Amino acid sequence: MKPPSRPGTVLLTDHAWPDDSVERAVVEEAGHTLVTGPAEPASAEAIEELVAEHRPDGILTCWAPVSATAIGASPRLRIVARLGVGLDNIAVDAATGRGVWVTNVPDYCVEEVSDHAVGMVLAWTRGLAVADREVRAGHWNPAGARLRRLSTLTCGVVGYGRIGRATVRKLGAFGCRILVHDPYPPKDAPGVEPVGLEELLRRSDVVILHVPLTPGTQHLIGAEQLALMPPGGLLVNVSRGGLVDTDAVIKALGNGHLDGAALDVLETEPHVPAGLSDQPGALLTPHIAFSSDASVTELRRRAAEEVVRILAGEAPAHACNTPRGLPAGPGDGR
Repeated sequence: MKPPSRPGTVLLTDHAWPDDSVERAVVEEAGHTLVTGPAEPASAEAIEELVAEHRPDGILTCWAPVSATAIGASPRLRIVARLGVGLDNIAVDAATGRGVWVTNVPDYCVEEVSDHAVGMVLAWTRGLAVADREVRAGHWNPAGARLRRLSTLTCGVVGYGRIGRATVRKLGAFGCRILVHDPYPPKDAPGVEPVGLEELLRRSDVVILHVPLTPGTQHLIGAEQLALMPPGGLLVNVSRGGLVDTDAVIKALGNGHLDGAALDVLETEPHVPAGLSDQPGALLTPHIAFSSDASVTELRRRAAEEVVRILAGEAPAHACNTPRGLPAGPGDGR
């Protein structure tokens, strides 16, 4: 890697792990200074103040909002790197207009998220969470188990990107029928049937969401969509909470139309609505589908390396925009 033209400052807005050691090692080894904000994601206004104070050349952000104001507060800013995949906490258009790169790490947790989705399906078909609660409560009632054979079910996967394809591959080993819906339907995917969203919902016992949160996918699954599903099905969301209308899910669980809702993400997280946690058919995890010892270390290292790469005058590996006045990067996904 070419040496940087001058030492720079990198702001780590927040971090969902105990320390900043991985990011600091990468940044400081390249001759730059790392400034770390609070571990818990601060408000947009607090991040704007941090940027105005430190005037960083690069920003690393996990969950904290990086607003247009924040992006404009440092005239030296050259990159905002997401420690993750989704970009809904970054003002991408503002960065693009100011000639600032936006990058992500799109493939660090493919195995983890797809494992989590399939694990949630198996927990539902085999009644693992419900049985565990019952036994711990002193109830030993094997005759009351309502279990399913996965190979007889139809699973609908919404989103056929990297993670969707991994989930399909893993589900295929169980012999179930698999439907997929994607804006760019696969042309050659043996064992997979591409269909429209409404058809997928009508035919699927299990619906798994693997799509990004955008204005067009906000509440992609609401009361109308849930009503299309066959009675007694399962909804799995391991992508973004805003894809799902939580109130609609609570009602569908309450009236029995949905038998289960396995949710790793919520539109109100970290707050869990009481109406949801009270539902025995709700299987809830705290936004951890992406996480493993290997994936988190890889994520942190690769995101920091993107910042160092840009500050050294090199092209990003995974660009998510084409900044005004700059050539497109090799990984431009816009």
